[in-house]
Amino acid sequence: MTITTIAHLSEHVGETVTLRGWLYNRRSSKKLHFLQLRDGSGIVQCIATLAHFGEERFPEIGAIGYESSVMITGSVRADERAPGGFEVEAQEVEVVAATTEEYPISLKEHGPDFLLSNRHLWLRSRKQVALMRLRDQVIRSIRNFFHERDFLNIDAPIFTPAACEGTTTLFEVDYFDDEKAYLTQSGQLYMEAAAMAFGKAYCFGPTFRAEKSKTRRHLTEFWMVEPEMAYATLDDVMDLAEDMLQRIVDDVLAHRRADLEVLERDIEKLERVKKPYPRISYSDAVEELNGAGHAFEWGGDFGAPDETELSAKYDAPVLVHRYPQEVKAFYMRRDPDDDRVALGVDVLAPEGYGEIIGGGEREPDLEVLRERIAAHDLPEESFQWYLDLRKFGSVPHGGFGLGLERTVCWLAGIEHVRECIPFPRMLYRIYP
Repeated sequence: MTITTIAHLSEHVGETVTLRGWLYNRRSSKKLHFLQLRDGSGIVQCIATLAHFGEERFPEIGAIGYESSVMITGSVRADERAPGGFEVEAQEVEVVAATTEEYPISLKEHGPDFLLSNRHLWLRSRKQVALMRLRDQVIRSIRNFFHERDFLNIDAPIFTPAACEGTTTLFEVDYFDDEKAYLTQSGQLYMEAAAMAFGKAYCFGPTFRAEKSKTRRHLTEFWMVEPEMAYATLDDVMDLAEDMLQRIVDDVLAHRRADLEVLERDIEKLERVKKPYPRISYSDAVEELNGAGHAFEWGGDFGAPDETELSAKYDAPVLVHRYPQEVKAFYMRRDPDDDRVALGVDVLAPEGYGEIIGGGEREPDLEVLRERIAAHDLPEESFQWYLDLRKFGSVPHGGFGLGLERTVCWLAGIEHVRECIPFPRMLYRIYP
């Protein structure tokens, strides 16, 4: 017997196949059971008839509990009215393991706390499956994009000896011999070392921020992709960010349209995302905000309401560059034409989804970098290896970090990043 998946039923029309999955839903009449089977690749309707299964087996099939694991053998037929365009006329239904109690997540509405506490089961629902498939596509697009451009994937460490993005958001852990270590805030500093070795490199992995934030845009543990390029200017960084985002959007539209429909995403808004993206300086952005009646003083960092206001007038992500150097990290190079600003860029997603990318040029000068480390009250001894990069062949270089969950949140058109990672970690949540 041919064993296949729901995603490949189109290849077996008119054939008898076996599907292995879980009972997602069921409708019944006196003579028919409409069994919705899910297997991770999709959902299909399987029809079990009283005429075929008889008076004894037919009621048993109608009593199978939701999310019981089952194998269904039957003939495949195309039907435009059916979910997914195919149906299976069941010839055999085998229960692999019946549920031992009522499945806690029914098709009715549940509150977010209940769903997050049952995240291990909530992942099975249609929208959550669609979100994880969308996330997988974004990851695949990113890796393919960098592979095709000859970037080398270099894994950054999770344990680090010092801060990268500020000492107030570090998770401190006990290391060996009473030494302290910290969970990484970013792999960027290590990617600078990799760029000096390989020219172009990127890392893609989890990062940790101990911010006591409960906004819809924040997670305690999240994933970032961080490319870094030797001999790169701010313009090179912005070009790379724009090209990568366009590739992601194009791939999602090409390969995950069905999942976007499950998520009830307004696909036309994604179809309007086309290069070139708008680019404005921080100073011009401040003028735009004030001109729109949104009071903002030059010198501050943009908050969520400011980012929402700025991005509202654009169909595509907007690149805001040259922020005040005081609001940027110690390693950001200052603009030689205006010492007040850093050669950095934030990319704001449209529709009010806020910052999804932050990056820019890095400071290449050894003595300037030493001064910055001291000014930020960071221990120079922890950065000796980083300073070595300026002693031995320093060059202009730059890169960025893209937050995976925020990007998926925008593409999916959903409210909160907590649904865009399999098992979210937040201020008051570390279970399951």
